[in-house]
Amino acid sequence: MHEALLYESREKDRVRCYLCAHHCLINPGKKGLCRVRINQDGRLFTAVYGRLISANADPIEKKPLFHFLPGTISFSVATAGCNFTCDFCQNYDISQMPQDEGMIMGRDMSPSEIVAQAKDSGAASISYTYTEPTIFFEYALDTARKASGEGLKNIFVTNGYMTEQALNMIGSDLHAANVDLKAFSDSFYRNLCGARLEPVKQTISRMKEMGIWVEVTTLIIPGHNDGEKELRELAGWLAGVSPDIPWHISRFHPTYRLLDKGSTPVETIHLARIIGREAGLHYVYSGNIWGDEGEKTFCHNCGHLVIDRVGFSITGIDLDKGACPNCQTQLAGEGI
Repeated sequence: MHEALLYESREKDRVRCYLCAHHCLINPGKKGLCRVRINQDGRLFTAVYGRLISANADPIEKKPLFHFLPGTISFSVATAGCNFTCDFCQNYDISQMPQDEGMIMGRDMSPSEIVAQAKDSGAASISYTYTEPTIFFEYALDTARKASGEGLKNIFVTNGYMTEQALNMIGSDLHAANVDLKAFSDSFYRNLCGARLEPVKQTISRMKEMGIWVEVTTLIIPGHNDGEKELRELAGWLAGVSPDIPWHISRFHPTYRLLDKGSTPVETIHLARIIGREAGLHYVYSGNIWGDEGEKTFCHNCGHLVIDRVGFSITGIDLDKGACPNCQTQLAGEGI
């Protein structure tokens, strides 16, 4: 057990957590909605500090990040737990473990050991991913600070529900993020995720203002968030934050509790790409469609193919010092 950050003591030994937008008020002996932050006698503790449940060396494109250190390895880590309860979670076996199974598994690994393993793997970054990094924030923060000191970049793959206080605390030690913008309807967030839309929008905007490189992913689920009107509103809002934010539109396959919907038609993903470009977004990608043209990066000015991809692998790069060789338009991103 490790004392948590970002909480306040209240009357009758209750505590108010300010780590994420749920702002849980937790009674003594009880846990927050994430099921991994526990009030013990008026002090809040995290039960997942140093308890690593997954660690892998992944292509950074798997996060997905296509415009941040492309072609490099990102050492990816997670603990059990999440502050969302998404019916369609792809990693529910570890993200929902504290809620569904009432347990927290993981092996002991210190922040220093994570950084050492990341360097041994040849990684250029550490990604806090698979589950929600906000719920293991203290662990991620200590690791990120050590990683920055060793020349590694830090990436959050996140649902975007952290508070402004949490973002300010990690500050310049967070270099990039892929944020799930799961839908553009508050009812979707409430009914399928147990959360709200507005805090996620605020996080995306704050990250851009802080200079964190941001890419956004939307999993398109038939009958839930695939309406053309909603997609146009989402893409238009995102382009208003910045037209250089890459938007990854991923194909849904039935999983966890959402088994009554079929896989997303490929045509729906292609339509969403068109909608994104029409909204003014410079980079719109298709996900979970192996070999699709939408995996590739084209110059948004002239359409020249500048980064060729198949799946998570880069098969060719045609850039001139980060710019399109055909028209000299600079490709947005970092480390390109």
